[in-house]
Parts: sequence; C-alpha cells; structure tokens
Amino acid sequence: MSGRELAPRFGGTARANPGAAHGAATSASKETTMSTTDVHGPVDFVLIEFPADRVTGAAADALMDLVERGIVRVYDLVVIRKDEDGTFSGVELSDLTADQVGGFAAFAGARSGLADDDLGQAAEVMKPGTIAALVVYENAWAVPFVAAARDAGGQMIASARIPAQDVMDALDALEAND
Repeated sequence: MSGRELAPRFGGTARANPGAAHGAATSASKETTMSTTDVHGPVDFVLIEFPADRVTGAAADALMDLVERGIVRVYDLVVIRKDEDGTFSGVELSDLTADQVGGFAAFAGARSGLADDDLGQAAEVMKPGTIAALVVYENAWAVPFVAAARDAGGQMIASARIPAQDVMDALDALEAND
C-alpha cells in the first residue's frame, strides 16, 4: 500500500439517487425480484492531486463519461486547496472559473454530505502547493449484481480495494521478471 493512503470514514446514508442530476440513471432488472432502486453499489472515493496551476479537463471529461454511461454515480465532488504553509480549504466549484478547476465545474452541486467531515484527513495526504478533487462515487455498474446476490440470499462479508498504482507496480515487476 502507498504511504500516502487515505482511510475512508464515510458514514451515514447517501441521499436517494444523488447522481441523478449528473446523468446517472436507476434501472430495474428483469432478472431479480428485488428492485435495484432499493440497492446501492459499493461507494468509493478517490483523491486526485494536481499541481495548483495544472488542472485540466481530461480527468473531468473521463469522469463525466462514466456518469453518462451509468457506470458511476457521483455523490460528492469537493475541491481542496493546500497552500505552501500547509493550511487547506475546501473550495466551492461554483466559486471557481473553468480555468481554475478544469472540467470539474460540470459537477458543481454534486454534494451528498458524505465527504464533509473528511476534508482535513484528505488534506493531510496532499502535498503543499496542490489542489485536489475528492470524488465520492457509487459503482452503479454493480447494482444489478448486488440486487441479484441479495435476492438469492447472498450478503457481502468482505471487500477491499487495491490502489491502481499498486496494481501497475506489481504488473511492471512481473513483466521485468519475464
């Protein structure tokens, strides 16, 4: 695991279909008796750090594509600025220009409240002089699977996430050994 890990503390309940305003759709599966509107997929977060002067629209465009295709639902998107002296502040997307926040401006208003208590924890892992996007999202692709599993009496008893950088490093190491 990376030395710059952020342990989630997201508690409480997400508001009903918070991603609807951002292109997410909720659908019912014909193969399960449990309505997928009663089920949520796993909720994850990513904290993406950028040099303060180099936020671009490419990451936001990729996120919007995932939302539009119904793969994820964005619950929260919070921008955090960490100054050189280590102080930090949450930044409202609506208060920034498109040049300052790139394409993430399209997600202004994506706020469920799940990330509100975690800004300080997120800022702890950020480097000074950076800006970061904290994105809390539901894996909407999993909703039909979760509904079918629950309908069959299944229950999630364990789950884990392997950071993408760890996967890339392990694959590079395996390739170097070949």
